[in-house]
Amino acid sequence: MILNPAKRELLAAELLEAEGLSPEGRSLTKDAMRRLCRNKAAVVSIVVLALLILAAVVGPYFIPHNYEDPDWAAFRAPPSWEDGHYFGTDPNGRDLLARVLYGTRVSLAVAFVATLVSVVIGVLYGAISGYFGGRLDSIMMRFVDIMYALPYILFVILLMVIFGRNVYLLFAAIGALEWLTMARIVRGQTLSLKHREFVEAARASGQKPLKIITKHIIPNLVGPVVIFAALTVPEIIATESFLSYLGFGVQEPLTSLGTLIAEGTDAMESMPWLLAFPAVFLVSLLLSLLFIGDGLRDAFDPKDR
Repeated sequence: MILNPAKRELLAAELLEAEGLSPEGRSLTKDAMRRLCRNKAAVVSIVVLALLILAAVVGPYFIPHNYEDPDWAAFRAPPSWEDGHYFGTDPNGRDLLARVLYGTRVSLAVAFVATLVSVVIGVLYGAISGYFGGRLDSIMMRFVDIMYALPYILFVILLMVIFGRNVYLLFAAIGALEWLTMARIVRGQTLSLKHREFVEAARASGQKPLKIITKHIIPNLVGPVVIFAALTVPEIIATESFLSYLGFGVQEPLTSLGTLIAEGTDAMESMPWLLAFPAVFLVSLLLSLLFIGDGLRDAFDPKDR
């Protein structure tokens, strides 16, 4: 059978895409990164995020005060360069700069670990459901629908009340519920991928379903997974901040940006710096992550812009 030139080009493009290459022979990932680097908002956001992560990780080692030790001579002190309290102190005399940096570290840890948990569960769940289809797919998706029907925040709060409030449970509680949308996205992509030529060839060669899923299906889902994960991180940070604001998040002596904002709200009129600095860090963090997520979406799927 002789194919016309248009069909030959389409078939060649599909085969190259299955191998992770563009029609010009370049890696699709490299093409996406090249498009991402041309997105000025995303590049600036990456720099801002890198600075925030660097400040959160190494910053506490370069300031003279600890996040939980009070300065008995500086209760409710406003920001000052003379005594080393650059962001001021809280009502207990603790250095706000140290607490903001440590709170940023905790918020980022919650976000990245919970996102990792949601990605692992969602990708495996959605790929298995979409690949096998039939009754198994119906049962698995009905379970997802039931989980969607539950009030998300209420369910997380219920878990925290029953099992105790600690940062590790917070990782698991948020991550264990964020995978639902990821599972649906991966299932939809898997339904279209499982009928592609390279999957049919792998099936005809006698490869087991689990190997086909892990070797051929999941590697071709990198784009949607990366995009969704990048957009999930700021959502989880906002969720953790909201839970901490309600008193169900990170507990003393640990702190997070949500906890600091809750404390700053109570003293907003007399000590405005307690609210201003954590809010600036949280907004900068969320905006940079959102712009990075948008940049990744445009880079991996330029036709969707």
